[in-house]
Amino acid sequence: MVVDEKILISLGAVEKIFQSGEKIFSKDSYCSYYYQIKKGTVKLFNIEENGKELVHGFPFEGHCFGESYLFNDLPYAIEAEAVNEIVIYVLEKDVLISYLKENIYMLLKINTYTAERIHFRYLISSFLIISNPARRIIILFDHLKQYFGVEGQYSFKIPYTRNQISCLTGLRTETVIRTLKKLEVDKKLKILDRKIFYTFLISCNLLFF
Repeated sequence: MVVDEKILISLGAVEKIFQSGEKIFSKDSYCSYYYQIKKGTVKLFNIEENGKELVHGFPFEGHCFGESYLFNDLPYAIEAEAVNEIVIYVLEKDVLISYLKENIYMLLKINTYTAERIHFRYLISSFLIISNPARRIIILFDHLKQYFGVEGQYSFKIPYTRNQISCLTGLRTETVIRTLKKLEVDKKLKILDRKIFYTFLISCNLLFF
């Protein structure tokens, strides 16, 4: 949770429900609110002129999104859309900015979160020069496991669907499915009831590649 729910509610945040596929904000619109997810998953993306979709991320419960636009007057460069039925805390931008001016710790917390998201984007961008599908998936899973601080063998459940993994890694869904099966054979992960439980860390075995 980026900002504690009690703080958001005390500042006047309201809960809004968005249905699957419903737009939360559009490219070229301007930021008027702070958004934090209470339940569900959001897709951040762009659509090219040829109809091709470029996905930047799938923030979920506890995450905020579009928060960098709170601190400038630029229009959104991305779209935000509900992946499933979601509940979002929505707080007026000016109210949060006033609160942050008096609470530097919370400002630093949001900025730290934004810095982590930028790091994630750099990580995803590196996939453009990585041809090995297994390596792309392992790098993504390693980042997620380290980010959430989960330890133990097969202890971390990957929070993404195969299609979402495909979007983030730039691989075809069929390639993701095939590569996951190979990684399971290699005992890097387990698949139980279609859920992916991950154990491997690239730092533990750089010779894997």
